[in-house]
Formats: sequence, C-alpha cells, structure tokens
Amino acid sequence: MPSFRELLKQTKSEIEEISPADAEPRVGETTFLDVRELDEFEQGMIPGSVFIPRGHLESQVENKIPDHDTPVVVYCAGGIRSAFAAKTLQELGYSNVVSLAGGFGRWKNEGRNWVTPNTLTPEQRDRYGRHILLPEVGEEGQQKLLDSKVLLLGAGGLGSPAALYLAAAGVGTIGIIDMDVVDASNLQRQILHNLERIGDRKVDSAKKTLTALNPDVDVVTYDVRLGADNVLDIIDGYDVIVDGTDNFPTRYLVNDASLLKRIPVVHGSIFRFEGQVTVFDPYNGPCYRCLLPEPPPPELAPSCAEAGVLGVLPGIIGSIQALEAIKLLLDLGDPLRGRLLAYDALEQSFRTFKVRRDPTCPACGEHAAPIVIAEYDDLCLPHAELADGSVLAHS
Repeated sequence: MPSFRELLKQTKSEIEEISPADAEPRVGETTFLDVRELDEFEQGMIPGSVFIPRGHLESQVENKIPDHDTPVVVYCAGGIRSAFAAKTLQELGYSNVVSLAGGFGRWKNEGRNWVTPNTLTPEQRDRYGRHILLPEVGEEGQQKLLDSKVLLLGAGGLGSPAALYLAAAGVGTIGIIDMDVVDASNLQRQILHNLERIGDRKVDSAKKTLTALNPDVDVVTYDVRLGADNVLDIIDGYDVIVDGTDNFPTRYLVNDASLLKRIPVVHGSIFRFEGQVTVFDPYNGPCYRCLLPEPPPPELAPSCAEAGVLGVLPGIIGSIQALEAIKLLLDLGDPLRGRLLAYDALEQSFRTFKVRRDPTCPACGEHAAPIVIAEYDDLCLPHAELADGSVLAHS
C-alpha cells in the first residue's frame, strides 16, 4: 500500500498546478474553489470564491458548479487538499481544473488580494438550517437574503403573512409603509396585530411582531401616505416591492415608480373567496398598466367592506407573495412574470393566465413617453381593500 507521500506525488503528477502569480489574473473570470474547512474560510478567502469543504465536495459541487467545462482553480491552505480535490473533480468529469500551488497561505504571503467573507454566525446556521440544507439556497443564498431589502406596501391582510414569512426567512431589511391604526375589525385577517394593539399605529405593531420573531431583521417603518412626492425616495434601494395596496391610485403610482427605478413588484389582490398574484418585473415582462390599462367601474370592484373576505384568504395570497419575493431575491425557479395566478378558495383551485407585455403600453411600451410621477386621485374609489382580482380572473 503506497504511503501518503507517494500517493500525493502520484496525484500531483496527474493534475496541473498553477502558481499564485499565474492564477491572480484569472480572478473574476475563472471559478476559484475553496476546499478548506469553515473555520479556515472565515479567516479569509480569494475574492469571489465558491466554498465547498473537501469532505462535501462530491455531494455539493454539481449544484454549485453545474457546467463541467467551467475553468476551476482549486485551493486549500497549502496545496495538498486541493491537489486531491482537483483529481476528484477530474474523475467527476470536470475538464478544466487546476490546483493552486502553495494554497491560500502562499497567496496571502505574497501579498495578493484577499477578503474576509460574510459568514453566518453559529446561531444563524441553527436558525436557518433548513434553508442551508437546500442546495439551491445554502449558506450563500441565506447570506444573500440577509443582505436583501424588501418593501411591503401595507401592513394589512396581505402584508401580514408576507411580512411574517419574509422575516422568518431572514430577509435582512423589511420596509413597511402604512398610515393606518389597528382596528378590531382587522384582527380577523391581519395577523401581525393583536387585541392589545388596537389603536396603535400599524407600522409600530408590525415592527414589534417582526423583531420578536427574528432579531436579525431591520424593520424600517414609514407611517406616511405614499404619494407622488415621496414614492421614489421611499422605494429607492429596495430589491423587491411586495404590493398589498388596496386602491387603484397607489397601484398605478407604484407601477410607474417601479418602472423608473427598475424594481420588481410582487402584486397581490383579494376579494371574498378569490385571490391573485403576479410579478411585474420592469421591462422583463408586463407591467400593471399592461394588465389593467384603466380601472374597472366601481360597481365591478366592490370593496371588502361591502362584499367581505374570508380571513384565511389573504394568508394564502400573502404567503405566495412572500415566496415569489424570495424567488426573485435568490433567482430561483420560475417567478410569476407574465403569468397571473388566480386562486378560488371555494373550489380549492388554482388557475394560471398568461399576461403579455403590451407593445403599446403607455408606461412600458416600445414608444411610451417618459414616465412622469403624478397623483391619480381621479381613479380613487372610496373604499378599502378594493378587489379588482375577481374581475381580472375571468377577463
């Protein structure tokens, strides 16, 4: 049986090694794969590296480096583990793999660029353990969630479940805009609030609930009316907007502002036993004006105060909105761009409708005039929680 030294010599003869000087120009163009242990990785890494501990290489590399023709520079602390890792990658079918001679130690000693990575704390690894187990998320995806910013328009029926699940998922910054107070009639569906908070500002109540659920989350509150004078400033810097608004003027206002800022909007609406969700991703799909150029007349869009709403319904729709927001943040799956998901609680059925981008849309069409942020009070209906959903589902 060959000794370790003989095995290492044989392995190095079967792979290609590269010096730090030759590897450095490849940073940013080639995949650098760090196969050290977590405690080593946390102390420093080559910028942009993919981290897979040597012991997990075979089980994780296909998910993190799916293309077997990807150029890969493997490194460890001193060049030994990376040599064996490079040989393993070759055996797995990776065709363009080299090992970094001398490893990260030599790289660092030669004064080459390195950074300290953002890593999860032990408490965060425990909290988000079920996310980390998902190859599509992992530690990198969880860190991305913690670095993300989502703005919730409304802390009511749709905003409540969306906020709870986004906070539980570890979205690092959650903005909430709402200028209402908690009322007893809200508690049938607005699960952010409780009896003790009746009369409190909704944003304050929401912040108490979310920070108690997850102290990792920074909850930013806006106890103001969203209008043409402040919408661009408020949405600026957010990665995704979750729209739980209840009136047409705000929906058109948010649509135009999101187009200017190029921020995707996860839109939801509810009415009695029906709900809808879609994603408006600026210039990558239709916008709200493509879907609904003009609001329906008031008699076709009665408010929930007039027609009622099943309290569980916003929980379902708001949860789907949270899921779509996370998919956008992590670039997962197929978000509802260009698709309208309609839910009927009585039938317990989902139907999907295609929504195409309108080439003549006055907001995002090919020949659309420059967007002007303005108030749309002439579209306003005098009720809360307007329900265009039922109209759109059957249009």
